[in-house]
Amino acid sequence: MTNVLKLPTWADDDHVFAVVETPRASTCKLDFDPKLHIFTLAKPLMAGLSYPYDWGFIPSTKAPDGDPLDVLIIHDARTYPGVVLKCKPIGILEMEQKSKGKKERNDRVFAVPDRSPLETDLRDIRHLPSRARGELEEFFRATNVLENKELEFLGWRGPRHAVKTIRRLSG
Repeated sequence: MTNVLKLPTWADDDHVFAVVETPRASTCKLDFDPKLHIFTLAKPLMAGLSYPYDWGFIPSTKAPDGDPLDVLIIHDARTYPGVVLKCKPIGILEMEQKSKGKKERNDRVFAVPDRSPLETDLRDIRHLPSRARGELEEFFRATNVLENKELEFLGWRGPRHAVKTIRRLSG
């Protein structure tokens, strides 16, 4: 299998590549293992919890936590681990996480696939209803609760800020 961590970040001037690790509706988190070049189980989620959308990363980026930049891909489809989607960044949720006394940034980018007709009208994550943004925050909090990680949400930012962050963190 190709080392998907090393794929290019940018598909063109407006779109990034997003690698799906964990598909929508999954009840466990998967991670790409760069040594084995396969997807492995990272952790099961709490009972009753599942991913609301496809979850993955933007290749050839490095976030402050040492991992590739996280991305939640908002669309109606459910794909599979390893699928690479050409996506338009529509925003970012800036976050800090605290674990074992150590604080670090762990932002989440939001994107929509270029071939997803139902989501093409969504151009800015801040246009989601406040309840939907609140539910996403609670989802992120719930996925980390069993690991004793504290999350602090610093704010929702639009597509320009997401693109700026991706460019800063890409190799």
